[in-house]
Amino acid sequence: MSGLVGVEGEVRFSCLRPERENAMRIAVYGTGGAGGYFGAMLAKANEDVTFIARGEHLRAIRTNGLVVETPAGDFTISTAQATDNPAEVGQVDLILIGVKAWQVKAAAEAIVPMVGSGTLVIPLQNGVEASSELTAVLGSRPVLGGLCKTFSWVTGPGKIKNITNSNFIQFGEIDNSRSSRAESLRQMFEHAGIQAEIPASIQHAIWMKFMTVTPYGSVGALTRAPIGVLRTFPQTRRLLERGTEEVFALSTALAVGLPDSSVATTIAFLDSVPASATSSLQRDIADGKQSELDYWTGAVVRLAKTKGISVPVHELIYDLLLLMELRARGTFTFPI
Repeated sequence: MSGLVGVEGEVRFSCLRPERENAMRIAVYGTGGAGGYFGAMLAKANEDVTFIARGEHLRAIRTNGLVVETPAGDFTISTAQATDNPAEVGQVDLILIGVKAWQVKAAAEAIVPMVGSGTLVIPLQNGVEASSELTAVLGSRPVLGGLCKTFSWVTGPGKIKNITNSNFIQFGEIDNSRSSRAESLRQMFEHAGIQAEIPASIQHAIWMKFMTVTPYGSVGALTRAPIGVLRTFPQTRRLLERGTEEVFALSTALAVGLPDSSVATTIAFLDSVPASATSSLQRDIADGKQSELDYWTGAVVRLAKTKGISVPVHELIYDLLLLMELRARGTFTFPI
């Protein structure tokens, strides 16, 4: 069963098979910041959640549960269901893909044993290519377009830190049709205390996020400064603005159809986030890890070339960060 099992200031929830007959069977493939946070919220709400993780992170979740620190209070999903083998899980109702963008192709192959005739798959990655990569392996039926907004990350094995009360998921049918299956998911997320929305155009939503995180992540990764510094220092603020304009120009060339106010909306959002916030791209590059550089900055450069448009801010930053990225992948070495 699942329920509150802790006392005296520590809130703990067990995550054994829920007794509730209509509990949705959910697999979180990739228990990082986003997958871990949203999966834990669903488990806390008594959904039947299995976390797919690996290494020390998996061992800690199995031993101590999944610990989540949030501004609203900390909680632990104790006795969490967790494995590194999707085949052990069996077919589920919903799969949240929480791996990095460069891992989506491999994830698509790995989750096949969990995909049944009624399974839905929602990618949570930053970038604009995850749904098409999943569809290439799984077909179009199970895959929705999706994204999330959360400032969450892994702080240690079995531990997730979230620094904002503004966390939400957006998803929808790839063709933007309204469906009962998407609406059922929206209600399930809302029941778990997760803001969820089915936008009129999931493509617009994905590109709006891409336009937000890519310039911010690119400039942040290069400077290693948090958003509070980037948006107040005149030179870096101008880079953010120019980078945002470049992504908007790319979206226009690709006929995405974003409104003319998109750049102003994006900059206003960056002015509103916590000053200490950093992007996952920035943190990974600073830590010497393989990052989503090719799916953020690199994607802008690559897609712009297909349309013959100039994106000098992204080209320069990509070229400067590529050495660190190749070093993290082990394909290029040099002492630092």
